[in-house]
Amino acid sequence: MNLNNSRLLDSGVKEICEGLKNPVCELKILKLSNCVLTEESYSALASLLRSDSSSLKDLDLSNNNLQDSGIKLLSDGLKENCNLKKLRLLNCSITEEGYKALSSALKSNPSHLIELDLTGNDPGQSGVKQLTDLLQDPNCQLKLRFLGPAADEACQYVTGIVGKNPLLLRELNLSDCELGDTRVKQIAALLRDKHCQLNIIKLNNINITAEGCATLILAIYLNPSNLKELDLSGNKLGNSEIEMICHLLKNPQFRLEKLRLSDCSITGESYETLTSALRSNSYLIELDLTGNDPGLSGVKQILDFLKNEQYKLKKIRLLKSPAAEEACDYLAKVLGKNPLLLKELDLSRIELGVLDGEKLSALLMDSHSKVQKIKLNNCKLTEQSCSVLATVLSSKTILKELNLNNSRLLDSGVKEICEGLKNPVCELKILNLRRCNITKKQCLILTSALKSNLSHLRELDLSGNKIENKGVKHVSETLKGVRCKLERLRLLCCEMTDEGCSALTSALKSNPSHLRELDLSQNKLGDSGVKHLGVLLSSNQSRLEKLHLCGCSITEKQCLILTSALCLNLPHLKELDLSQNQIENTGVNHLCDVLKNTDCKLERLSLNDCGITDVACLAQSLADTKALLFLKELDLSNNKIGGSEQQLSDVLRDSNCKLR
Repeated sequence: MNLNNSRLLDSGVKEICEGLKNPVCELKILKLSNCVLTEESYSALASLLRSDSSSLKDLDLSNNNLQDSGIKLLSDGLKENCNLKKLRLLNCSITEEGYKALSSALKSNPSHLIELDLTGNDPGQSGVKQLTDLLQDPNCQLKLRFLGPAADEACQYVTGIVGKNPLLLRELNLSDCELGDTRVKQIAALLRDKHCQLNIIKLNNINITAEGCATLILAIYLNPSNLKELDLSGNKLGNSEIEMICHLLKNPQFRLEKLRLSDCSITGESYETLTSALRSNSYLIELDLTGNDPGLSGVKQILDFLKNEQYKLKKIRLLKSPAAEEACDYLAKVLGKNPLLLKELDLSRIELGVLDGEKLSALLMDSHSKVQKIKLNNCKLTEQSCSVLATVLSSKTILKELNLNNSRLLDSGVKEICEGLKNPVCELKILNLRRCNITKKQCLILTSALKSNLSHLRELDLSGNKIENKGVKHVSETLKGVRCKLERLRLLCCEMTDEGCSALTSALKSNPSHLRELDLSQNKLGDSGVKHLGVLLSSNQSRLEKLHLCGCSITEKQCLILTSALCLNLPHLKELDLSQNQIENTGVNHLCDVLKNTDCKLERLSLNDCGITDVACLAQSLADTKALLFLKELDLSNNKIGGSEQQLSDVLRDSNCKLR
């Protein structure tokens, strides 16, 4: 008899039950789904189930608001004498108390019922277990149904993987399983069901897609109250997926305490979204964001959030290893700033030997570290300190610049650092070793190391070291390498003479196209050295933009050699420094030939302390050419130029050039 969706009223149900008690009635199936039944009706049905004369085997009461009170009344009929085989109670608002009543009734009479469907109800923490415990009785042939088709398929799949019914679990770990969108949708259906009471879900490295993530998060959103820990680490989550998770965090019914999103490709924009969501969440106490790339802004937002004591969240993991965390804590203490907020790490005042190299490397290798430059100026670098640096250089970091200016390096320290420089993972672009007391012997060790791993280095500064011609020759051998792409070379005050300059320019001539800046100031280059330099400058392969020859004892004659060479290959030169060379007025006249050249695009010309007394020719050259369209700075300080200064000032008045 199918009476689904009928408004029978209590009187109607009672009449039906009385009829079914009649011994001549052989009705076996009664369907009363969605009939708006009351407690009085359930009492009548319980009486029917207890009747010896009833032939009823299949009863469907789905979609009626039984609640626990109704199920308790009905359970009285499931005890003695009941011969019912199938009972359907889908979507009847039954909770944990109702499940207890059913379990108790069936326990007293386990042999009769073979199918019980409780899909769409809420069993609480113990309801499922109480009913499944009945199956331990050998007399019980009961088949329990709690889930819809998709969720049931997921339940069977998960049972096959973990070996237990997930409805009885509080922790589910499906990490490293290739689920695919179809499986994820099934699991989402399982998570959405009230019979699923999981507290911990681990879905690491399952290659979840955007569609799968959306389905999963929606399922958790619809059944949020039990979940305490969610781990989605190792899945690539875009901004849209993070927004979904943040929507979940804002749900007041979602009481998650731990969220792990390690190695999820989360960027700075998503960090901002997360931080905003965290401000409206009262339950989360631990967040793992290790292995993501937030940029400086992302880290700052998270750290600023942690400063506010009104939020419950106190532990945010950003660094992947305890070693990195230890280094970060130490540096934050001695620097007064969190190193995760720095692009430049100035360790000049730190006793570097105290800090373990492996720990510092772990910090700098972490994706949350944005340090690209390390400074250790004015330090006495011990072998231990240099060992720390070597470890850092041998690690895969984003470090691009190492500045050790004015720090004395011992032989052992140079050897340690060179071990790091030789490592193929070292991608250092800038190495500044100005005034480090580097000797000729150390220079050989250094250049040998650089030569073995030279493709990344773009800038080298060895100024102020007495490497002399022998050391310069070692540098020159390095420059000849086809992998050398050095753009800036500074060798100020290295006690180089014409011999060293000749070796250097010869090497540069064999591979000149990358060099953009050359500083040989405070070296006595001599006639031979200047001639070789002129040959380099005149090469059409030279792309030199800045040439500094301050204090090189350049004479008027040598100035002519230089200017003649420059006129042959001038378009690239932007900056020329001939300060502290006594080129005098004749030298200035030679420079005027450069300015008159139509290819001249010189922006800065430094002639400080050059013994110049007359700049009339210079003023006229600037007035008659297009040089002032490019020239931004002209330094004539410490020259006694007398009356011609006014003539030059008049020429420069309406230009953008600054006269010093």
